[in-house]
Amino acid sequence: MGEITYIRGDATAPSVKGTKLIAHVCNDIGGWGKGFVVAVSRRWPEPEAAYRAWHRRRASNDFGLGAVQFVQVEPYVWVANMVGQRGIRSGSKGVPVRYEAIDAALGRLADKALDLNASVHMPRIGCGLAGGTWSRVEPMIKERLVKRGVAVTVYDHGEN
Repeated sequence: MGEITYIRGDATAPSVKGTKLIAHVCNDIGGWGKGFVVAVSRRWPEPEAAYRAWHRRRASNDFGLGAVQFVQVEPYVWVANMVGQRGIRSGSKGVPVRYEAIDAALGRLADKALDLNASVHMPRIGCGLAGGTWSRVEPMIKERLVKRGVAVTVYDHGEN
C-alpha cells in the first residue's frame, strides 16, 4: 500500500503524466466563490458552471451531501466537485464540514479514479473554509483511495 504524497504547489496544475483527477470540497447550498474554487475557476470555467447547474437542478438529480460531480476540463484532466460541507458558516451547529459526506464522496472519487486509471490531486480538503481538521480527513483518504491503489498527492499552497 502506498502513502499520500505531500508537496508545496498548486493542486490545479499537477505535473505528473497520465490522467489526473483534481478533487475539492463544495458546500450544499450552491455557493462558489471563496477558497480553492477560486483557483479552479481561474484555470477552467466548466467546473463552476457545472456545479451551479447541478445545484439549480437538484430537485431532479443526486446533488447533496456525499455526492460527486466529475467535470472533464482537458483531455487528461477532470475536476471532482465533492459536496462535503453543510452551508458555509460556522455557528451554533459547529463548522460546515461533514466528515461522513467527505468519506462517501471519497469512495465515489476512488471508483472514478480507478475507472480512469487516474491519479488524484487535492488541497487539504475540508480543512480550509469548511473548518475540518486534517487528522480526521487524512485517514479517510488513506482508507478510500490509497488502500485501493489510487495515487494521491496533497498540495500545500503558499509559504506556511
